[in-house]
Amino acid sequence: MKPVNKARPAHSAWPQAMHKTTPTAQPPARSLGLQKLMACLSFSVAAAAVFSATATSASAQAAAAAAPSSEPKVLRYAFRVAETGFDPAQISDTYSKTVAAGIFDAPLKYEYLSKTPKLQPNTLVALPEISADFKTLTFEVKPGIYFNDDEAFKGKKRELTAADYIYSIKRHYDPLWKSPNLYLLENVKILGLSELRQKLMKAKKPFDYDQPVEGLQELSRYKFQIKLGVGDPRFVYQFADHAFLGAVAREVVELYGDKIMEHPVGTNAWRLAEWRRSSRIVLEKNPNFREEYYREQAPADKPELAAQVKALQGKRVPMIDRVEIAIIEEAQPRWLSFLGNEAEVLPEVPFEFAGIAFPGDKLAPNLAKRGIQMTRFIYPEIAFSYFNMEDPIVGGYTPEKIALRRAISLGMEVDKQIRLARRGQGIPVQGPTIPGVFGYDPSFKSEMSEYNLPKAKALLDLYGYTDKNGDGWRDMPDGSPLRIEYATQPNSDSRQLAELWNKGMDALKIKMVFKTAKWPENLKSANAGKLQMWGVSWVASTPDNDTFMALADGGAIGKANKARFNLAAYNAIYQKQKALPDGPERLAAMREAQRLMIAYMPYKMDIHRIFTDFSQPWVKGYERNVFVRTFWNYVDIDAEAQKPFLN
Repeated sequence: MKPVNKARPAHSAWPQAMHKTTPTAQPPARSLGLQKLMACLSFSVAAAAVFSATATSASAQAAAAAAPSSEPKVLRYAFRVAETGFDPAQISDTYSKTVAAGIFDAPLKYEYLSKTPKLQPNTLVALPEISADFKTLTFEVKPGIYFNDDEAFKGKKRELTAADYIYSIKRHYDPLWKSPNLYLLENVKILGLSELRQKLMKAKKPFDYDQPVEGLQELSRYKFQIKLGVGDPRFVYQFADHAFLGAVAREVVELYGDKIMEHPVGTNAWRLAEWRRSSRIVLEKNPNFREEYYREQAPADKPELAAQVKALQGKRVPMIDRVEIAIIEEAQPRWLSFLGNEAEVLPEVPFEFAGIAFPGDKLAPNLAKRGIQMTRFIYPEIAFSYFNMEDPIVGGYTPEKIALRRAISLGMEVDKQIRLARRGQGIPVQGPTIPGVFGYDPSFKSEMSEYNLPKAKALLDLYGYTDKNGDGWRDMPDGSPLRIEYATQPNSDSRQLAELWNKGMDALKIKMVFKTAKWPENLKSANAGKLQMWGVSWVASTPDNDTFMALADGGAIGKANKARFNLAAYNAIYQKQKALPDGPERLAAMREAQRLMIAYMPYKMDIHRIFTDFSQPWVKGYERNVFVRTFWNYVDIDAEAQKPFLN
């Protein structure tokens, strides 16, 4: 899950907890250091834009030219939110999943530069065989793929086999790991697995990985089959999510136990070389990674990218040697670090700099002169605030509870949020669907995006939410205090959103207070049902709106369903649309589900954010595919073009 809000500057201190592997040859010190960041912060943003465009000194250029040609190619960039760990069975946040996707291998992958999502075999000899009723999927693993070396393998090379994928799927059913993604598997009812889970939980026994089940069968060393109780035409997309269904070796899990979040070992291109929790993540090439070569084709409408892609053809991937990720949660130091050439890529340029970075959605002339590259896209997400449906104040299904949620939602001015907090980089959300995906109707308008204070006040008055004690604030119908607690984070973006909520609620005379915590802490509390309201966003990992329909599915409570909404009518229509192929019947079911979600308002859905990525002139082949997390596999660094900027 990708958060709407971010948190504090990263490098004030190194935390005590640290993961580090065997030392390797290090590149010159060019990391996002504390002193440099603090120095950058002393400048204004405008001054930063000026200094970034000035020429480097002749002595600096000479020093760069003297650097050895064998210097490792390092790609540096920053996360705006801290990671939680790297175990596919335990993670759901975007940042942890981004790292895990570089370490673990799912059976399938998406074509990186394709404009429409296109599946390709990843560790398979071919795309899986799928039965006509979508209930049987057969996969054949390519021989000769090996895990990164680890002491769990006792000095032997460890080959990827069908058994590894079977084991990795079963881990999501093991209550020990509390998988936040289990609902994605239980929705399709893999035959026998949920029954085995329930049986062992009832008997208070540990999960039995060796117990055969009908729905997961190892046909040979390299071939396995999955049988479903519910045919889902789109379930196959889940097997392109490396951070969900990537292969994990049983020996590694059994060796590290509850420390497995700190010890990811996979077959993909990268290994975790260093981890300073909530501060720094370093990935280096997996020396056992198979031979793969760049074969991407550039979109026809991007001639500059096409020239770069042509030059990369036939190169072995990954082309870079090292990825360094800093956690920089505040927008200004993240922006300044890029301007100061301390990062190769700036994903999602902070909205507050839109006016100087890309005025009128065009790259600023001073940045264009530097050779900065820009790519823009609508992210496959919905930013929202949810109401905890189990909370005694904002939860419940009776008319007065629905009226309260609707009134609160009508008090948030989405257009102002887009205009001010998002600097115009977004479009209003009308329901649980995203642009460019089946089910989205650009002409549809709903109360989800409506701002209407008179209507909100009328609803509150009608259902008894009036000031009963004369203190100027509305009370509950029974006279008890009406007090809304909204969870947030300690950073500038969060503060701007909190101000908008506060103004809206003040206008309605609803007392709203803000509880501040780090984003990972809020995520943990949200999953446990301990927050009354929280603003986050939900990101699709597959090109289908089922991702957002699942936000209200009763079977996903504590996972996707942060609101803990549980309505029998909705659950039934959700399951119906899931089993249908794209077409009129599924569209009708999706619209009915959307109607129920808007009517009961467990979520105030705000915006689809439009993001802009920047990359430095020496980065070649960069483009944003919203379903491919590890762009590092597909880019190169032009060392000669980089030299003048090193200092």
